[in-house]
Amino acid sequence: MTLEILTSEQLSPIRHGFFTRRGGASSGVFAGLNCGTGSTDQSDVVAINRARAAEAMEVAPDALLGVHQTHSADVITVTGPQADKPRADAMVTSRPGLALSILTADCQPVLFADANAGVIGAAHAGWRGALDGILEATLAAMEALGADRGNTVAVIGPTISQRAYEVGPEFFDDFVADDPENARFFAHGEGDRMQFDLPGYGLHRLRRAGVGQAEWIRHCTYSDDNRFYSYRRSTHAKEADYGRLLSAIRL
Repeated sequence: MTLEILTSEQLSPIRHGFFTRRGGASSGVFAGLNCGTGSTDQSDVVAINRARAAEAMEVAPDALLGVHQTHSADVITVTGPQADKPRADAMVTSRPGLALSILTADCQPVLFADANAGVIGAAHAGWRGALDGILEATLAAMEALGADRGNTVAVIGPTISQRAYEVGPEFFDDFVADDPENARFFAHGEGDRMQFDLPGYGLHRLRRAGVGQAEWIRHCTYSDDNRFYSYRRSTHAKEADYGRLLSAIRL
């Protein structure tokens, strides 16, 4: 099956893609293009999937770079292939030929580009990372390489939508304690449950930080199991593990 790669006109002409699960070699609960080396999927099959993604990005497999994601606000600047995955949740570079990649399964994959400056970035922004400032930290790291945030485009890929993201009162309290205006990203659910708008919050943080353009491509990972992996959907189905979607960008 052919790979399915979602793109954004806003990032053109920078090569990028939000890969769906279609076109991969994995089977079972991982069926499709599972690129998560941290999953319990067969390592050789994950390597095949990642090689297919690298080929689609027109880079060698070792130039498809990633990080050991920890839900932090840590960003690294990369200049070449890595021997090991550093612990961080975003990468930036100004080096052509390197594909920056992020793995997600409900969290926000965010791809950044200042095409004029020749600087790109990729961030993993779950609720914790977004609240702690991973998006702003990525923009700052890009600026250190010569980017202008006013000329930078940031695109949020497939992520869990508000209607699928039920949270408890403690979650709401954390966000309101950070900024009372964050209450607008929550809708009332059943009982004391609330529905959180993760991509809406991500767009708010990006725009408040002064990014030139920001958009969400409006695909919900939870609601479309034929195209996307979802940690939350897997948990609700009591599955043993789940696949990880890959998003990548390169100069």
